[in-house]
This record gives sequence, C-alpha cells and structure tokens, in this order.
Amino acid sequence: MGRRSDDGLGGDQVEGRRAVRELLAANTRPVIKVLVASGQDPSEQLDEIELLAQASRVPLELVSKARLDSLARTDAHQGVLALTRSIDPVDLDDLIYETGGATPFLLVAAGITDPRNLGALLRSAECAGVTGVVLPRHRSARLSPTVAKTAAGAIEHLTFATVPGIPVGLERLNKLGVRTIGLAGEAKKSLFDLDLGGAPVALVLGEEERGLAPLVRKRCDELVSIPQFGDVESLNVSVAGAIAMFEVTRQRIRSSS
Repeated sequence: MGRRSDDGLGGDQVEGRRAVRELLAANTRPVIKVLVASGQDPSEQLDEIELLAQASRVPLELVSKARLDSLARTDAHQGVLALTRSIDPVDLDDLIYETGGATPFLLVAAGITDPRNLGALLRSAECAGVTGVVLPRHRSARLSPTVAKTAAGAIEHLTFATVPGIPVGLERLNKLGVRTIGLAGEAKKSLFDLDLGGAPVALVLGEEERGLAPLVRKRCDELVSIPQFGDVESLNVSVAGAIAMFEVTRQRIRSSS
C-alpha cells in the first residue's frame, strides 16, 4: 500500500490562474516556485495567488511575458506558471480502501489520449464526487499542463492510480467488489436503467475514436449507453463521462435521502 513514484503521471508544471490558485490552496504537494508575467492588469486572482504563495513560503518571481511564453507548454497560460512536484499515483487497492468513509466511486479512463478531453473529465469527476481515477500506464494522456489547465485545478483534489493495462485493472476491481460499468454507444441497456446508488462503482470510458477495446468490454460487468434522440452519431467522451458521473451522483443523493 502507499504512493508509487515510477509511473510518470506528470503534473510538475501547472499553468493558468485558476489551476495555479488551486495548486497553492490545496497545499497537497511541494511547489518549487511561481512565475508571474510582469505588466499585467490588476486581478483579484493574481492577488490571491500572491497571498497564497506568501503564506506557503513559495518563491514568486516576476518575469517578462516573453520568458513565460518560452517556458509555457499551453497556448493560454494567463500570465502564471508554477513549477511543482509530479503527482504520485497510489496503488489501485488504495482507491477502494482509502476513501475517507465514502463509497468508492471511480472513473476509469481507458486510453483517452486527448489532453483536453481528459482535463474536462477530471474537472467533472471532482465536481461529481469521484473518489479515484484509474489511468493506464501507456497509451493515455498524462497530467500535462494542458490537462491541468483544462481541469481547472481538479487534479489537486483527486487521487490517481495507474495500472499496466485496463483489463488487468478491471479484473482486480471486480475481485474487490467494485461494479464496473462500461459506456458503449451501441449497448442496448440504458445507463439510466441501472441502480447505481449504493454499491462501489467504476465508470469505464474508452478511446475517443474507437471506444472500449474488446478485452476491456469483456472485463466490464455491464455495458450501457446514454439514450440519444438527435442525428449526431455520438457524444464527445468528456460529455458522456460527465453525464454518467452525475447520474451516479444523482442516484446516490436520492438513495441517502
């Protein structure tokens, strides 16, 4: 049990005002320094970032916009960049046993390669009360500056585990008593017909273009779809994931009331 440090999740560079603000406010990992472009208009967010950095004794350095542009890895750093320690994943079992008393509610990202899609999913996951995120060690977006910025600070409040392959991870989750639900557009059963309110559950989302791989499908307890009534072929994976996660949340609220 415990944190692993060899899986290269990333997250060591955070860009954007909201993402940097959440990094400093969460105070869950060491921040080396914060770089702020000089000459910016006054901003409440920038003031808050400065105060949080001072409170945590994090060096804050004013630099030229040209230097910040050269260091940034996103197109819109908003004049702020932080250097920090990479996020360490935990063992998969810890996502089940270390939830602070909450019923496990996992997001399994089975090969999502677009960093903006992953970032949007992580933002929705944190808002929906997901207790842990499972990522494959290969063929998946990592916690890059683009992911961190799109997630708007959500990565600071989520716990991650990595697995050698998603089928192996699903097999382990099944043994741990977690119900694994795969989203597949062609599935006959509707997500809204499932009872997801009480037991540990993991929502499994596949690649942007090809969806769930055959072996991943086989290892899921159930495959479900989100009913659609328009002419567009399918939902974007981040939108489908958000709908599914908040459906779990809705049912859990209802079952606890």
